[in-house]
Amino acid sequence: MTDPREMADIAVKALEEKKAIDIKIIDIAHISTLADYFIIASGSNRSQVQAMADAVDESLGKRGIHAKSTEGYQNANWILLDYGDIVVHLFDEENRLFYDLERIWRDGKLISPENLEEKGSTEGQ
Repeated sequence: MTDPREMADIAVKALEEKKAIDIKIIDIAHISTLADYFIIASGSNRSQVQAMADAVDESLGKRGIHAKSTEGYQNANWILLDYGDIVVHLFDEENRLFYDLERIWRDGKLISPENLEEKGSTEGQ
């Protein structure tokens, strides 16, 4: 099984390739049993949000990691991809502002994509 940090890194790189807007990574491992990481990103339209979801799913799928559940793909105003250790939230810009997950999960530790790549990081400890 792939390390949650590595899973998050793969997902973030897939989002970057699809020009996702304002990617945020929140380490919630110490405050929740839901997952280790929430990844939040926006797209400028429905097609881009769906393309972002497809890219994450394909990139993780190549590693044998498949979503336990996917919600909201058809409407694409908020797509949730649950991989167990990571949960990816993809929004259109209006719904991201409305739901404001960054505020709701502010007790988590906001980390940068660069810190995901550092395997020996003491981030969040």
